[in-house]
Formats: sequence, structure tokens, C-alpha cells
Amino acid sequence: MKNKKQHSRRNFIKKSIAASSIMIVPRNVLGGPGYISPSDQLNIAAIGSGGKGGSDIRNASVQGRERIVALCDVDFSGDAKRTVKRFPKAKLYDDYRKMLDKHRNIDAVTISTPDHVHAPAGMFAMERGKHVYIQKPMAHNIREARMLTEMARKQKVVTQMGNQGASNPLLNMVQDWIDSGKVGAVSDVKIWTNRPVWPQGVKMPKSNPSLKPEALNWDLWLGPAKEKPYTPNMHPFSWRGWWDYGTGALGDVGCHLIDIPFRTLGLKYPTAAECSVGSVFSKMWSPDYLPEGCPPSSLITISFDATEKSKSPIQMTWSDGGIRPPHPEIIPANSDIGGTDSANGVLIIGEKGIISTNINDSSPLMPKLYLNDGSTDFGPEVEKMPEPEYGHQRKWVDACKAGFNSKEHQSLTSSFDYAGPMTETVLMGNLAIRSYMLREEKGNGRVDYFARKKLLWDGDNMKITNLEAANQFVTRNYREGFKV
Repeated sequence: MKNKKQHSRRNFIKKSIAASSIMIVPRNVLGGPGYISPSDQLNIAAIGSGGKGGSDIRNASVQGRERIVALCDVDFSGDAKRTVKRFPKAKLYDDYRKMLDKHRNIDAVTISTPDHVHAPAGMFAMERGKHVYIQKPMAHNIREARMLTEMARKQKVVTQMGNQGASNPLLNMVQDWIDSGKVGAVSDVKIWTNRPVWPQGVKMPKSNPSLKPEALNWDLWLGPAKEKPYTPNMHPFSWRGWWDYGTGALGDVGCHLIDIPFRTLGLKYPTAAECSVGSVFSKMWSPDYLPEGCPPSSLITISFDATEKSKSPIQMTWSDGGIRPPHPEIIPANSDIGGTDSANGVLIIGEKGIISTNINDSSPLMPKLYLNDGSTDFGPEVEKMPEPEYGHQRKWVDACKAGFNSKEHQSLTSSFDYAGPMTETVLMGNLAIRSYMLREEKGNGRVDYFARKKLLWDGDNMKITNLEAANQFVTRNYREGFKV
């Protein structure tokens, strides 16, 4: 009798489990492809773990809320050691391709390498369905920026560029001044910076393999750039001033500064660009010619069609190397323009007044409105930041967990749908600089700088329409294994 009861009970339990299993549906089925429950930890990896990469992955961990499963860096002997110590359970790699192919449980990656590796790493990750956070500028050239933007849509992954000031709530003050018509129609924008603050406009250091740090994988550091022996003073920071690796002053802070007018004025692809650059004379009457490197200073004018936010065409001027625009009459002579000591800034000039702001990274935005009738409106000069970098990385993580096209995703301030066209505008300035340096030898020591003209741009087709030679800078040549 006892055995009979036990048998009946076992049958009842089996039937109950079978019936109840019909009601158990995996979370990925409920939420669709790529869905991760908000209560779960995201598995995140870093590509570039030192310097800015260290703070990016730290902020993406949201104080340990998320799981950091892997760290990639070409040199763990430097600043990346701090990140390894912070995340001791993370697996270590020197090649992001091996990391992403072997570590299949990665959901998202932060990419904080030198500029020339941003797009190859980003494309490799998105092709495998990973959400990506890429430091500014999101790409090294215009074609890469367009491809990243299109790949994010195709793969339905959540993206964010690392111009953290885009998440600064004080931008709403600037937006309100424009949307309410306080400054009237805007036709002129002036932007400037004290960058470069690294060696630039000088000769490339000579290669010297004997000086290579033992822990540095130089071949992987080169990535898509042409093969060459180890060159001192490139890694970890001074690469910024060389076109093979960096994007100069524009790439460093253009995505912080140009973001302000591009966003608040609703700008689209530019229509034209022209520039001039500072010269260095090591000998009389003959300027140094160093086309492999960014110039010591530049002045760039970029043109835009009228927008819904401003009904007149807009001319944006960018100057770097410490060259800044003249002080507007309606701003008191003893007041800074832009940020502290007028070192970096943006002036949005309308028919009724001027908006002045600082660089919008993690510095205080310092928004100021000066109207022609003498009235003013100022934002705070000291900002309260309740979480690191305005929560820029944390918001991306939350959007990854909510899923592609969720309200969290749509509320991101620098997803690639926005950051792509804005980055293309930043990189248009570099296209103008590199074109400016094109020349032909004419014999007898004479040269013709044939590209020093206004360049007309077809943004939809990514093409300079009046100078074919300039289109070589829309893209680059890639080493095998790193092609985009």
C-alpha cells in the first residue's frame, strides 16, 4: 500500500512539473532578441584599459553593479595595472579579436584606444552583436563614422560615444535659449581651444626598437596603421599629433565643443569647408613640410544650410593652437569668453545676442546669455555632479539592459545615430587640413599647393565635389587583419 502511494505521488509530481513548465518562458523570449533583465548583471569588457579606458570601464561597472569579465590592453605594465587591480576576476587579453571570439558571454564593450583603433574594434564587436561605447571621436575618418552608424542600426545594438558632456543637464539651458528665440536667428558660431597640449607640428621621432617597453605589444598597438618599427613617445599619449594614429586637436576636443552648437541648432552634414594652418620656419623663407603630422595651429570654416532651429545658413569657425576669436562688444571686456581664461569655448551668435559656453567635457559648462538690450542670464559656474561624468556610461549600460530602441536607448544623448553625423563634421575639419597640405613639385624648387581652396561637400555621398584629390582623406589604407 505504501509503495502504491509513493508511486502515485511520483506520477503526480511529474505531471505537475510538466504542466507548470508550460508557463516557464525564457526571459530572452519575453523581451525579444538581446533582452537582458534589468535585475541581471551585464557582462562588460574593456578594449583599452588604461588612462581614459580605466575610467570608462570603472564608470560602466556602476560601482560594482555590473560584471567586468575581461580587460584588453596592449600594455598592462602602465596605467592599466590599476584597472586590473580594481577588477581582479577579469580575464586579460592583448588582442581584442581573440577576446571577443573566445569570451562569448560578453554583452558589451567599452573602447578607449588611440583613435585609429576605434572603428576596427567597434566594427569587430558589433558584428558579433555586442553593444559598444566608443571614446570620442568615434572614428578616425568620415567613412568609418558612417559605417559604425549603419552597423549599429543593422545589428540592433545600443551605442554611445564618449563625449560625456552631452549628458550634462545644463545643455538644456542653452537649448531653451535657442528654442525660445532669445538670441534670434543664428548665423555665426565661433569655437576655439588651447589644444594641442602635446607635441604637434614637429618631426616624427625616429624609430628605435631597442627602447620598446618589454610589456608593450607594438604590432597590436599599430593595429590598422602601416607596419613600422617601434617609435618612442607615441604610446601612451603623444600619438594624437600624427595622422596615422590620431586626429589632432579636433579629435581631442572637437566632439566636446562642436557638440554644443551641432546639438542645440539641429545641424546636419556640412556643405563646405576651408582652412588655413600655422607654419613653422626652421630656415628662412621655407616653411617646414610635415604632412604626416597635424599642424601647430589651424583655422577652419565649416558651412551649414539653414535648420529648423535657425532659419539662416550657419558659418562655424574653429581655431586651435591657442588662437581665439575677438571679444564681442556686448560681453564686458574684463569677462572671460567661453571658459576660464578664455582658453576653450563656444560663441553662438544670433541677431539678438550671444550665448557663451565652456568646453563641454567634465569641465563646468558655464552657460551665459548676453542680449543686445543689456539683459543677461547665467548658469552656474560650479556644477554639482551627483555621479561620474553626468552618468554618461551608466545610462548606456541601462540602455543595453533595456534593449535596442527602448526608451532608455532613445534617451541616450550620444548614440551613433546622433554621434555619427556630428563626428563626421568634426572630421571634415581634418579633411580640410590634410587637403591644405597637398602639393605638386614643379621643378626648380617650386611647389604648387593646389588644394588650398574652399571644398564643397556632398554629405549623403561622402564626397568632395570640386577636388577629387581631397577624397583620399575620407578613408584610409588598412593593414590586413584590421580592415573596416
